[in-house]
Amino acid sequence: MAIPLGEDLIANAVDGVSKSTVNIATVRMVQDQLFRIFPVEGVGSGIIIDKNGYILTNNHVIDDTKRLKITLADGRMLNGKVIGKDEITDLAVVKAEGVSSDEGDVLPYAHLGNSDNLKIGQVVIAIGNPFGLTGGPTVTAGIVSSLNRNIQFENGVLELIQTDAAINPGNSGGPLVNTNGEVIAINTAKMPYAHGIGFAVPINMAKSIMSELIENGRVTNRPWIGIASIKITRQLAHYYQLPVTEGALIAQVEPYSPADDAGLRKGDIIEEIDGNRINDPSQVSSQVRKKQVSDQVLMIINRYGRRFEVPLHLQARP
Repeated sequence: MAIPLGEDLIANAVDGVSKSTVNIATVRMVQDQLFRIFPVEGVGSGIIIDKNGYILTNNHVIDDTKRLKITLADGRMLNGKVIGKDEITDLAVVKAEGVSSDEGDVLPYAHLGNSDNLKIGQVVIAIGNPFGLTGGPTVTAGIVSSLNRNIQFENGVLELIQTDAAINPGNSGGPLVNTNGEVIAINTAKMPYAHGIGFAVPINMAKSIMSELIENGRVTNRPWIGIASIKITRQLAHYYQLPVTEGALIAQVEPYSPADDAGLRKGDIIEEIDGNRINDPSQVSSQVRKKQVSDQVLMIINRYGRRFEVPLHLQARP
């Protein structure tokens, strides 16, 4: 698409961040149907986030790898070590080995922006190493197509930024940046059945995840309530004669979970959380994700037409 901006604006934004974008080459050991084990090579991207050589990337780029090789923008190749990974957000932190934090050996690292300030229609730039091509990072530009797009993955629903900037195989783990050269998201997925649609994890979500990965190797502060719920539609409400036509209908309550301890039941309808109207199960996840383990949320529950408040204490996800 044509971007109605001065060439220098995009070029200057790319100039700084591209120095911090790296290529991540991986080797996985795969077993075939005859139980023979052989190596399979993969490729992805990453972004250097601090002077110590920590690199933020996608979990699926480095998952189950036996060997990592980091190629910097200047052509240098370093060994990489997985520091921590998180399947739910598809984020991981890798460290480039053989790097010291002395002034003479500091790797160029990117500046992280504020994804809460993004607007639909804002120009963004995707930087990465699609297909592992030589000659440095590849740059594509587009706009923010949608914010808070809820995408269902194997490990749950994730709120992502949608963009029409071209994101190809190998771009995974690379940065999505604004025209100020700030990283505002991490490219993470491309819908296989759609054309020109890419997704990225908001950097504000990534900041808290990467801090825990660096400190603990995994995410420990992930609050959980222990329910499965479905969106109420007019057809569903009519068929089951529900008292409301909007909300999140609880389909399952995990035994010994915070929801179970609070007395929630299958068939209850969540109408509000902390004063915020709930029209979709993804909004339940969104409200819980903003909290910390041991925090309390106040739910408005509708049970067979009777509305009442339920205080619920969050616990760490098992």
